[in-house]
Amino acid sequence: MSLTRAELARMVDHTLLKPEATRADVEALIVEGRALGVLAVCVSPSMLPIHAEGLVTAVVAGFPSGKHHSLVKGAEARLAVDQGAREIDMVIDVGAAVEGDYNAVLADILTVREAIGSSAILKVIIESAALTEEAIVETCVAAERAGADFVKTSTGFHPAGGASVEAVKLMAATVGGRLGVKASGGIRTTEAALAMVEAGATRLGLSGTRAVLDGL
Repeated sequence: MSLTRAELARMVDHTLLKPEATRADVEALIVEGRALGVLAVCVSPSMLPIHAEGLVTAVVAGFPSGKHHSLVKGAEARLAVDQGAREIDMVIDVGAAVEGDYNAVLADILTVREAIGSSAILKVIIESAALTEEAIVETCVAAERAGADFVKTSTGFHPAGGASVEAVKLMAATVGGRLGVKASGGIRTTEAALAMVEAGATRLGLSGTRAVLDGL
């Protein structure tokens, strides 16, 4: 995989989702994101509004458990968009996917899609490390049916783990270029980031962005 530092940076959502994060931490994230040349910053909804000119503002919804009521996820996402978010990273009800209730997964995603309208990008976090291959495929299919723009591997908070090359390959094969694939969770080295891109990731969620980019 041959990418320049700048090319890789433009695939990055520079992320700060720690519960102890402060507004000063978010301001520092934005400054660092601009300096590194990333595409977006990804923060918690309570941090909005933020002033991140030159960067896309991404915000999570139903994070990190996905166990919020769908209407609550939708309201959270809608408020975030009203406060300046241009991308929403929502967490599915992972338990619904585990038990094979893909209609519930579809309805959950569709509720958020309808809440934010077509003006914002919707990324669907499926928590791939907690799912079987069949569940990964079916959840990606549900995300596409519901009008999502991306499928995303992980929150980075699940004990089962974060992104894997195998999951990214399967997700990319399932959506076939019609949706983006965001690899996120535990990507800490340049080699890991490039492996995700080679596997089919079109976006990367990184909290240690500088260390990854320094490898290039």
